[in-house]
Amino acid sequence: MSAPRLVLASASPRRLDLLAQIGIVPDAVLPAGIDEAPARDESPRRLAARLARSKAEAVARACPGDFVLGADTVAAVGRRVVGQAVTEAEARAAITLLSGRRHQVHGGIALHAPGGRWAMRLVVSHVTFQRLSEAEIAAYLATEEWRGKAGGYAIQGRAAGFIRFLSGSYSNVVGLALFETRQVLRGLGWRGIA
Repeated sequence: MSAPRLVLASASPRRLDLLAQIGIVPDAVLPAGIDEAPARDESPRRLAARLARSKAEAVARACPGDFVLGADTVAAVGRRVVGQAVTEAEARAAITLLSGRRHQVHGGIALHAPGGRWAMRLVVSHVTFQRLSEAEIAAYLATEEWRGKAGGYAIQGRAAGFIRFLSGSYSNVVGLALFETRQVLRGLGWRGIA
């Protein structure tokens, strides 16, 4: 009988890169394809947790006996979710909202292990942007690195120059809190962790 695989329930190349950074290479990547819209009155924290678990649950049904890792990242100003920017108008609205303000990045991590065991972690990072001029916003939008990013920015890219304060996990802001991910994998017995 072969050892259980590690399956990443995400299409995010950033999550794959982050896992590789700490020596973890999933055996398979299967995006969950779930509806990621927030429920009415759902807090950003609960949204991140629900989406991470829903992704892991959806893929675990197709991969019984494997470790399935689900994750989600939600940027928010207070209770207001700042979603993934798909269009330039959405990115402009997000960056304008974050300009000169502190916001939170909520990271949900869910691991489904063989035998139906679960581990969940929620991580919150606090990020403060400098106040941005219209020229700075326009120059950032022109890079298009905001595409598909929670909050409309990539902290690992040019937006790093706008961050005047960060408290918490940097990797969480990129897309996956590595310390907590390593802990849940180790805690539920995945053998790929030394």
